Amino acid sequence: MTSVVGPVTVRVPASSANLGPGFDALGLALGLYDELVVEAVDDGLHIDVTGAGAGEVPLDETHLVVQSMNATFDLLGERPSGLRLTCRNAIPHGRGLGSSAAAIVGGIVAARALVNGHDRLDDRTAFQLATDLEGHPDNVAPALFGGLTIAWVDGAAAEVQRLDCDVPVTVFVPPTPVSTEAARGLLPETVPHSDATFNAGRAALLIAALTGAPERLVNATEDRLHQSYRSSVMPESYQLVRSLRVDGVPAIISGAGPTVLAFARGIDEALPAGWALHHLDVDAYGATVRGATADSGAA
Repeated sequence: MTSVVGPVTVRVPASSANLGPGFDALGLALGLYDELVVEAVDDGLHIDVTGAGAGEVPLDETHLVVQSMNATFDLLGERPSGLRLTCRNAIPHGRGLGSSAAAIVGGIVAARALVNGHDRLDDRTAFQLATDLEGHPDNVAPALFGGLTIAWVDGAAAEVQRLDCDVPVTVFVPPTPVSTEAARGLLPETVPHSDATFNAGRAALLIAALTGAPERLVNATEDRLHQSYRSSVMPESYQLVRSLRVDGVPAIISGAGPTVLAFARGIDEALPAGWALHHLDVDAYGATVRGATADSGAA
């Protein structure tokens, strides 16, 4: 057994997927974090959750962090006799800010650190495992690697290209969640060729806008593939996006929603009553780990 002595602490960022036109491909790591503290113990599973999800998420083997840790232990061929897991969550659940991806990536990185498995499970393999567990790579990529990511699946292999990005971000978080499955269920099986062409051009423009041409962001964040189709389950969010865009603010639905993300500052007055507001930077590092033996980056 090669478990480290003492707890391992993992910090993993929130993320926003799609970013308007980059459906299921683009992701951005955001400076809002969940923190996991994991320690090997003699036996049993002990879980404590504070912050987002407290009193709602399971406190047993079905907890998503624990599932991800167990999948990692299986891949590495070893596991501690018992675990103590403390989750300090700041990423809201069911709001389109990558809480599930953060749990999956956090669990993988924590398990790898706990058994000193980085040499046997590199970041590329960790990304593949996270994609397999999540089902698609667009949120797990920025959660693991930070920055702006373009992620895709080539056959069964998850691939990613990471880019540096420094833009201001404001997120408007509504009080009520929306199920990702419900949001995905509203998307049509086929879309017009003209809409697909439109989004391909806007997604390419968005990469340029986020990495060096911010004056193009309003045009670059236009979308025809998913946001309008989902408006019925998040009408307030969709209306906020439209009103911000009328005022020249590059605003989108974050992920599957219902959070609204704007690449701007100074728009606090647009906050609807009962919603939460966060001014965020782009996270450049992704998941990071501090262990008992040394501090290190996870990605």
